[in-house]
Amino acid sequence: MKEFMEHTFARSVSTAERCHRLLGTLDREDVLGIAIVADPDAMASAMALKRIFWRKVRHVEIFHVNPIRRADNLAFVRLLKVGMRPWSRARSTPVTRWAILDSQPDHHEAFAGREFDIIIDHHPPPKQMRARYVDIREDYGANATIMTEYLRALKVRPSSTLATALFYGIKTDTDNFVRDALANDVNAFRYLYRFANMNTVKKIESSEITRHTLDSYRTAMERLVLVRDIAFVHMGEIQETDTLVLIADFFMKMAEASWSIVSGIYKDKLVVILRNAGIRGDAGKAAKRLFGAWGGQAGGHRAAARAEVPLENLPRAKATDEDVGRIILRRLKTAR
Repeated sequence: MKEFMEHTFARSVSTAERCHRLLGTLDREDVLGIAIVADPDAMASAMALKRIFWRKVRHVEIFHVNPIRRADNLAFVRLLKVGMRPWSRARSTPVTRWAILDSQPDHHEAFAGREFDIIIDHHPPPKQMRARYVDIREDYGANATIMTEYLRALKVRPSSTLATALFYGIKTDTDNFVRDALANDVNAFRYLYRFANMNTVKKIESSEITRHTLDSYRTAMERLVLVRDIAFVHMGEIQETDTLVLIADFFMKMAEASWSIVSGIYKDKLVVILRNAGIRGDAGKAAKRLFGAWGGQAGGHRAAARAEVPLENLPRAKATDEDVGRIILRRLKTAR
């Protein structure tokens, strides 16, 4: 299939048919570049796609656009031997075809202007999408589930390393199935359990805390504000956005909170992470409602969402962290 797709597959199209069309997007002499925003789900998905095209193309390289600093993610890379290169090396690599996994071209500024041949994701798609192969299943809890279904349809038994990566990717993106998930996620998880190394999984999970992480938790607890059932923290300037994710997940453990909203300033942008445990709430819709009017990007799933807004777009924002925090807090207090 060499022609472009303008939208994802209809639900009625089988995984076997999708795999057939996926393999038809590349030629044997192609060099495939896989672009990801590196987290366990994305890295596992990239490893799976690399295995699918093993001996079917000339070469496959994985490129990540974000720095990897979280201790558990670093353990994931080290223990599972994830071969990746930073995005800055992409220009010097003779890539003929590009794939993007667990993300979409408009999710990161580094992807702007690049044409992607393969898009496989589980996040809500934009109104317009164009690639040679598009498979977006926004009701899936993890992108690794999609890739596991591909492997099974192609009758490719995953190695212990690949199975462990996919197993952990599903585990983290569904938050142990506390977040939205389908029976497909559960079935993939059960299938991978037979091949995955549980000792490696436990080691990755136990590598979550560093001295820097503890400092971040201390700052977050000092700045915590409760607005109704919302645990809100503005962390000020941050070195990496993963810090916000850790803090947001941490405050979901509070008995008084059914929402956790954590914000920070990263490279002239306001980044906000939202978590929701309520039955009626929807974090993705809340992100758009609260921050969409300020421009930038906002959206996600029912239980987890993210917003990124240029600081210059914030109303009445000044230069200090306190000003930004007060603006968000005022927005939360007046929101309905």
